[in-house]
Amino acid sequence: MSAKDLIQTFLRTMEARDLDTAESMMAENAVIIFPGGKRFSSQREMVEAAKGRYQSVKKIFDDIEHFTRDDGTEVVYIRGTLYGVNNHGVAFENIRYIDRFVVKDGKIIEQHVWNDLAESAVLERKSSDYSDSEAKTSESSQD
Repeated sequence: MSAKDLIQTFLRTMEARDLDTAESMMAENAVIIFPGGKRFSSQREMVEAAKGRYQSVKKIFDDIEHFTRDDGTEVVYIRGTLYGVNNHGVAFENIRYIDRFVVKDGKIIEQHVWNDLAESAVLERKSSDYSDSEAKTSESSQD
């Protein structure tokens, strides 16, 4: 399986919360860093921490870039948008993200995640009704 295919499969497996399969794609002692510099030692630990942030989140892949370093490790960037449901039951969408993965010998050795979930304030929203000015403010903060 190519590194690009591995990462896409990994992300879909994580969305399905098939943690055993997802963790089998990770190298032992993989580096996992999420927004705010939060480090996790496993996908299970990350999922447990996410329970306090949202009910569900999924990714739309807009762009995938891949290159191989001189040392043979492969780097995969995926850019797109997030959608899901916050802990108040309110749906959200169109939240930017970039994920960067490093793959060695067919296993993920690094995962770095950046997104605008906090900046968009969608996780705190208690209603799907919000004014056009709030929407414009949220959109302009993503530019």
